[in-house]
Amino acid sequence: MAVSGAGSGRLNCLIVLPSCSEGVSSQSFIQCFTLTHSAFTVQLATPGGKTPDFINQDEQSRRWLNDFRTKPFAVPLALEIIDPHRYSCLLIPHAPGAAVDLHNNNDLGTILLQFIQDKKLVCAIGMGVAGLLSAKTPGETCWGFKAYSLTGSSVFELARRSNFADLAVLPEDAIRDAGGQFSASEPDAVHVVVDRHLVTGQNEASTLTAVQNLVLLSNQRQSKMSSK
Repeated sequence: MAVSGAGSGRLNCLIVLPSCSEGVSSQSFIQCFTLTHSAFTVQLATPGGKTPDFINQDEQSRRWLNDFRTKPFAVPLALEIIDPHRYSCLLIPHAPGAAVDLHNNNDLGTILLQFIQDKKLVCAIGMGVAGLLSAKTPGETCWGFKAYSLTGSSVFELARRSNFADLAVLPEDAIRDAGGQFSASEPDAVHVVVDRHLVTGQNEASTLTAVQNLVLLSNQRQSKMSSK
């Protein structure tokens, strides 16, 4: 899991994670990091720079995460100090905690609005899609991803959870209310939507396909830039 040094010419990818106890899916994060780390220089960021909680660990993921935590790039920066101009893409894995401390995070909102303005690549998966709801100018109601086509954790998928009644945000309802075009397949199916510079995956099972699309789109952009 060697990290490439400065001057490697790699583009920078920002992976945004919640810092609350509801956490981020271990499996989704591992797939996100493994794929992006092979293509980009990856930086983690959380609200306040706090260490994220990785949930639903099995023995294999626990070993992987224990090794990951020994690496210097496992330490997240605070969202408050992130300069969006330094990054070419942003990724939010499937993270139930995104509905708690990312969906209304002003710092993430500022970063996302800059990404939208610059048409930089954004990818969010499952409940991580709730983080996209932060893309509003403070004090305003217009959503930065209005009229975009997206997917995310569906009401049918979330209704099976024991804490369904306590969820602060239902991405499907919130996206439609904000003017987005939401679609979903059957529960647990792989479903990915690409609209312009935005890639969204419905659930944890969609992580691999969503991030592969992110990497592919980034490679296409680099090829176009190098051919000019």
